[in-house]
Amino acid sequence: MSSQKPLRVVVAGLGNMGRSHALAYHTNPGFQIAALVNRSDVPLPDGLSGYGIRRSFDDALREEKPDVACVATYSDSHADYAVKAFEAGCHVFVEKPLATTVADAKRVVAAAKANGRKLVIGYILRHHPSWIRLIAEARKLGGPYVFRMNLNQQSSGHTWETHKQLMRTTSPIVDCGVHYLDVMLQITDAKPVEVRGMGVRLTEEVAPSMYNYGHLQVLFDDGSVGWYEAGWGPMISETAFFVKDVMSPKGCVSIVMKEGVRSDDIDTHTKTSTIRLHSAATGPEGKFARPDEMLSMEGEPGHQDLCDLEQAFVLKAIREDIDLTRHMDDAVRSLAVCLAADESVRSGKAVRL
Repeated sequence: MSSQKPLRVVVAGLGNMGRSHALAYHTNPGFQIAALVNRSDVPLPDGLSGYGIRRSFDDALREEKPDVACVATYSDSHADYAVKAFEAGCHVFVEKPLATTVADAKRVVAAAKANGRKLVIGYILRHHPSWIRLIAEARKLGGPYVFRMNLNQQSSGHTWETHKQLMRTTSPIVDCGVHYLDVMLQITDAKPVEVRGMGVRLTEEVAPSMYNYGHLQVLFDDGSVGWYEAGWGPMISETAFFVKDVMSPKGCVSIVMKEGVRSDDIDTHTKTSTIRLHSAATGPEGKFARPDEMLSMEGEPGHQDLCDLEQAFVLKAIREDIDLTRHMDDAVRSLAVCLAADESVRSGKAVRL
């Protein structure tokens, strides 16, 4: 791939994820940054300061004619930006969630297909060796499953300001939940059939129609069940803020975090530390046949490393013409579950899928 002409890329949105993706493009010889786009000037890390920041995504597409567009703006603009990029002839990487409605998510997928371009969605855990291992170990156990997952963030200062910006359009259980519903869907081959949600507005700093704590429950057609919890803000507890656990009749597989990690540390969101495997098998006296196995994940990639891996996959998908049909379908399915949970929060009723 390095012997081929670099793909020119426009990056739209220079928040935390956008800057990380831009750095990934900057350091990968398979890409060349054509333009960085943001609504306002923001500090840029070493390596990006020489590019400058443009204001108009449309102008960048028209004037630069890039091969790839990276959409890392706020969620409500993802669909429109992605479709514009496809119609301009670009391949697209878009941060999660793919859109803020199922109809818009399907519109983006349809545009990718209609224009014969690649669409990669920012499910960063799909490129994480520890999460790949977790999913493989869980699938070995076989269902039905119990999925227990959360990611609460006790945020303040700049991080809380970012969360409030996100909550102008997207609740925590949608913004973060798509990652973990995607994990559930990769583990079980069963279909989600019903979703229940509840949420609480714990601060007057977000709109009356928004909630900064949410919890969803999903039921699958093989009897599997799962829950996901997400809360953002200065009032959120750091007790049991990170739970990643999958149970089945044969045992369970869990992520065990180190003591003292902080919920607002972005590396905490992806670093797993240790995977714990437990077998339910018992011996003649009814005692467990073998002790739990602890799989050390020391040396696993950090946040920037994972962004580098994501963009390396984008390059590979384009160069090798990888079929991304399942990738796109999974993104729409996981989003549909989380949006159904959001609907349940607001209606007070379970939603059948």
